[in-house]
Amino acid sequence: MNKQFLKDSLGWGFILWLIGYVLGMIFFPIMPATMIGWAIFPIGTVITLWVLLKKVKAENIYYFFAMAIVWALIAIVFDYIFIVKALKSAGYYKLDVYLYYLLILILPLAVGWFKIKKSKNKISKN
Repeated sequence: MNKQFLKDSLGWGFILWLIGYVLGMIFFPIMPATMIGWAIFPIGTVITLWVLLKKVKAENIYYFFAMAIVWALIAIVFDYIFIVKALKSAGYYKLDVYLYYLLILILPLAVGWFKIKKSKNKISKN
């Protein structure tokens, strides 16, 4: 494992999870608990896309796949430890959470595919 992969996978994976966690804490007193995930979802998606498009410089689909797995594991494990167990949130796992886990797997692959295709098109035009 190289330093860049650790930064992209563990670093950004943790930061993205932390942003969602903090937003959840901010939203908790001002909206129903059942709506918090849905409120975080579009914000988290935009931030994740920005990270993938602007900060991750990989050009290999396997890199994006491995990063997606690490991001999903961080989200699942940290959600369980810091939300389900620490906050005793037994009803945490609902549709919004499962969609979040799915999206955290799909977005890196989709953006990776897009970046690689775009890069190959640039090369073939030259």
